[in-house]
Amino acid sequence: MKKLSLLVILIITSIQFAPGQGLYGPGQIKDDGRFAASTKQLNQFFRRFNAEESQDGLTRYYAGDEEYHNRELRTKYISLLFDNQTSNIPENLKQEFKDQVLSKSYPQYLNFHRGGWFAEVSTVFQYKGKREDITLFMKLEEEGLGYEWVIDKVTFDSFKRFFDKEEGNKKPFLHPLSHELGFMNLRKALQDNKKPESYTPDEFEPDYLTIFLYEIKNGNIKFETVKGVKFHFFQIDNWYFEVAQFNRPGFNTGWLVSNLSKYSDEKEKEVILNYIYDQE
Repeated sequence: MKKLSLLVILIITSIQFAPGQGLYGPGQIKDDGRFAASTKQLNQFFRRFNAEESQDGLTRYYAGDEEYHNRELRTKYISLLFDNQTSNIPENLKQEFKDQVLSKSYPQYLNFHRGGWFAEVSTVFQYKGKREDITLFMKLEEEGLGYEWVIDKVTFDSFKRFFDKEEGNKKPFLHPLSHELGFMNLRKALQDNKKPESYTPDEFEPDYLTIFLYEIKNGNIKFETVKGVKFHFFQIDNWYFEVAQFNRPGFNTGWLVSNLSKYSDEKEKEVILNYIYDQE
């Protein structure tokens, strides 16, 4: 089934920021009062991570510019892109991450249009007359001449409780000779049993997104508001990091890395993804 997409196709444009922001020497930040040294937009997080804007935030750098992807500028910026006040990311882990990203032989960058990152949107909906929290996972897809955000997955506790498949000896089952009875025992299994999901394969996983769209179309779920947004990145080889927004006084504000983990293989990556999607 075609995934539900947002109505607005993203148009990536240059965003000009207010003056007054700058880096003046290693780790030193000057603020003249007109503009705090915060990463105010996620697009700016990408540009700072890659060193694609000037120290005063006024000039965009493009391929061919002398300062484009400048290693020294990236070193200063990336150090500022961590939440250094509330997140308990070990300093040695940060340094290992920075060493890899800033490697002279194989530097790594973020790419807005490449996969490997997605949004987690915390929302509130009315579900059958009651306010409920629902988490939507969004990703970018190419569409026509541009890109659009689409809903990729949904996590909703009410849906999860609805599907409670039993396992082991307690699990009801259809007798292996049911075919000799013309499968007439399906009536008992599906009509009289409150857990028809018991008669599905071991690998069965409910498609919450389809159920979500079905309930919306039936008028049982109605959107109220968005409570928060954060982003999950897997674009750097063998690293996962989370970016969240911090609104507070001082320089260490805006969109910052709030969580950082290293994984060794796809299996460990899958464990992280399952945790994010609340499947474990």
